Amino acid sequence: MADDVLAAVRDLAPVLRERAAEAEELRRVPDASVKELEDTGFFQLLQPTAFGGAAADPVVFYTAVKEIAKACGSTGWVASVVGVHPWHVALFDPRAQQEVWGTAPRTRIASSYAPTGKAAAVDGGFRLSGRWHFSSGCDHARWVLLGCLVTDAEGKPVDMRTFLIPRAEYRIDDVWDTVGLRGTGSNDIVVDDVFVPEHRALSFGPVTALDVPGHAVNPEPVYRLPYAGVFTTTIATPIVGIAEGAYDSYVEATRKRFRVSYGQQVAEDPFAQVRIARAAGDIDAAWLQLTRNVAAMYELAGRGEEIPMELRTRTRRDQVLATERAVGAVDLLMENAGGNAMRTGPHAVQRAWRDAHTGRGHAANDPERALVMYGQCALGIDIQDTMA
Repeated sequence: MADDVLAAVRDLAPVLRERAAEAEELRRVPDASVKELEDTGFFQLLQPTAFGGAAADPVVFYTAVKEIAKACGSTGWVASVVGVHPWHVALFDPRAQQEVWGTAPRTRIASSYAPTGKAAAVDGGFRLSGRWHFSSGCDHARWVLLGCLVTDAEGKPVDMRTFLIPRAEYRIDDVWDTVGLRGTGSNDIVVDDVFVPEHRALSFGPVTALDVPGHAVNPEPVYRLPYAGVFTTTIATPIVGIAEGAYDSYVEATRKRFRVSYGQQVAEDPFAQVRIARAAGDIDAAWLQLTRNVAAMYELAGRGEEIPMELRTRTRRDQVLATERAVGAVDLLMENAGGNAMRTGPHAVQRAWRDAHTGRGHAANDPERALVMYGQCALGIDIQDTMA
């Protein structure tokens, strides 16, 4: 099933590329693109087999994301983020999974994990209120995952949980108007004093310890991977895809471009050739780093072995470096794309440049934090950060 999905995604890519400008204009992924991606089975790649999904090798999922992002950065970003949420829901209490997929196995889920709202424990669950930002693809989802600190009666934080909320219990505030990733529709989610039952509130403690209620019904190895490695790779992969798409567009345009200032075909310029080589090498290195680590974690999970902290921190190290390499590659190409690339309009390299730099700003791409964690692990210092 997974290989068939990947082939179908590749067949769909040219259509997504043609709609890239439309996504920017709409400030969200076109409904037709989401429907066609759904029909490929993409959104079920990381969904449990118990609910009709593939529970696939995550490298297949990330490869599909890269192919989508090559065609349209915004669509690739939304596909990656929305596509990974079935993996997270699979960790929840089986009752929550049944509510989401029991009668509608193609249900999509959005998210906003930064704990900007308020949650208080009450009998049987929690009361949740607040505003959450940057919920990519939320217009195409029927549920949302919201991160929040749980406070006690004195207002002190006592737990960090992810709350699963149905569409009828939140509203979307249309605030997304940006320079890059314009088509992601990353709007705000607003919740006004909603009750969330205990089984739809998953603590980060068990998630980090890889000991969650969902394991009772979802035995596949993909659900034994660390949250931080899965989600940060989910953020880095579309940026690598965006860079690869920019590279393809740049090379194609360079074959035909004539630089009047030098009276020369740009393809004959050795300095342009060096940029092409450097960009290609950085993009390849970024992708190889990401897939090496995901494959290594998945292999250990498949054998039922513990995923060591050294590999977890290496995954985070390489994820932020992959993002840096991808953004740097786009910069190399954009610097030599010529004045026409700076004109307002559907220039593929310019769009990739804007999209890659916008994606770079995501909290998961903070290089200093990830590199410090790796250094601490290498030096034998105990690591407390849950983002490993």
